[in-house]
Amino acid sequence: MGREDPPRGLAGIRIVAFTQFLLGPVGAQYLSDLGADVVKVENPHAGAWERSWAGGDAFVEGVSAFFLLSHRNVRSVALDLKRPAGRAAALRLIEHADVVIENFRPGVMESLGLGYDDVRGGNPSLVYASASGFGADSPFRALPGQDLLMQALTGLTAATGSAEQAPVAAGAPVVDQHAAALLAMGVLAALVHRERTGEGQHVAVNMLQAGLDLQTEPVTYHLNGSRIAATQEPLGSAFHAAPYGLYPTRDGHVAVSLSTVAALRAALDGAPELEPFEDPALAISQRDAIYRALAGVLAPWGTEELVAKLRAAGVWCAPVNDYDAVFADDAVRAVDPVVELDHPEAGPIKLLRHPISYSALDTSVRTPPPALGQHTREALAEVGCSEQQLAELTDSGVTP
Repeated sequence: MGREDPPRGLAGIRIVAFTQFLLGPVGAQYLSDLGADVVKVENPHAGAWERSWAGGDAFVEGVSAFFLLSHRNVRSVALDLKRPAGRAAALRLIEHADVVIENFRPGVMESLGLGYDDVRGGNPSLVYASASGFGADSPFRALPGQDLLMQALTGLTAATGSAEQAPVAAGAPVVDQHAAALLAMGVLAALVHRERTGEGQHVAVNMLQAGLDLQTEPVTYHLNGSRIAATQEPLGSAFHAAPYGLYPTRDGHVAVSLSTVAALRAALDGAPELEPFEDPALAISQRDAIYRALAGVLAPWGTEELVAKLRAAGVWCAPVNDYDAVFADDAVRAVDPVVELDHPEAGPIKLLRHPISYSALDTSVRTPPPALGQHTREALAEVGCSEQQLAELTDSGVTP
């Protein structure tokens, strides 16, 4: 393929997305980055919920940054699914699709006549992927599946921080994001299965399991008898040996990872305060004391100078960066994680790139996040709607 037609792994795969919030849109965007034609179905009156909300009230020229971060390379079709003609149009899209992705509350798609059992007869090879908080068969399926609630429920908040702190939530919606990645992975696995057998299937992801899966290491230790208690000092986890943790410096903090006290002593010119703790057998039982001793040694250092010194000695460490420092950090700049593009309403915007590199595939941004209903006529015409039918849908208010 030439420069004008770069190879894309999912080119030719059409996905109809009934998605909202973060999990569904991000999962669909991973696939759209890979070349899938993702057609998002939205309410024609208000649009998707994520168009009207943004964390920190982050709107760019009136456009929600929350919407911008998860809808590149996606087309927008606006249909009133409460109207029979809108549902019929959605069914028409599904009949011509390879994949459906939905993350409405369990039962919503079924109530619209768009559930898996409703649509698979007309498209037996369809991959139908659902994401929810607790799973469609759970007696708790009506409870809200929201990231903070899932962090709390799955033990993540209780496992984060020291014993003297209140539970600590992650600084990002990590359960949502992990569930989105699992959703995309599930779709890809089902597409490979279909390629081999011709058989479609229903793929289901729930946030509860995603939150547990995110903690595979500590959860497995717990399930197999480990009862390591959280430390009094703010070490990095309840299951690593000291000095694994975050330490204050003169002008910030530094993270020290899988290094021994002996290695730190050598790197720090033989710091005598650490000598009593060099025996590796003390690395668990004396974790708090080791933390306090090392914290006293590191506190006078400037972060940049300390990191350089420790790295030169082979000690695993990193500065604790805020977001300004993140994107000024040479290591971050080296992976070039940000893409800049022009949006017709918001103007110049910056987004994170697709997070995987491929030697033979292109994942660059093809189109910016769409306006509400921007591709309605285009997408419906592709599945056989005539000009007269499109006009009737518009005149009746089913489409804008």
